[in-house]
Amino acid sequence: MNKTVYVPSYFQPVYKEVTVKVPTGKTKRFLGIIDFEEKINKKEIVQKGWSDCQIDAERLSEDVNNTINNLNDNGFEVISITPVTSGYWGAKYDSGSITNGTGRGGYGYGYGYSYTEGVLILAKQKKDTK
Repeated sequence: MNKTVYVPSYFQPVYKEVTVKVPTGKTKRFLGIIDFEEKINKKEIVQKGWSDCQIDAERLSEDVNNTINNLNDNGFEVISITPVTSGYWGAKYDSGSITNGTGRGGYGYGYGYSYTEGVLILAKQKKDTK
């Protein structure tokens, strides 16, 4: 008996550096009656979202490894691993919007990329050798 397992990939997290005010634990007195907490500026790295084109290869590797180990533990032998590829594209074209001397011109551009959406693992159940 054969078994196919799909292991999805996930996009990489995207980070940015932000400056935050962090309390120092000290206070300053203002006009002799009001206490203010002292704060210092500190740079921190925070996640701002997810990439729309780069997968998290380390996580995919771990997920594939865990799936293979699970299949092996359940009496299956991996036959093949096949990537599942998806893609995205964009294009723009505008004719006649640029004037140059006596003529008119236009422009256009296009782009596209692909990424690994996941992998298919095909496994075959091991025969008992009793």
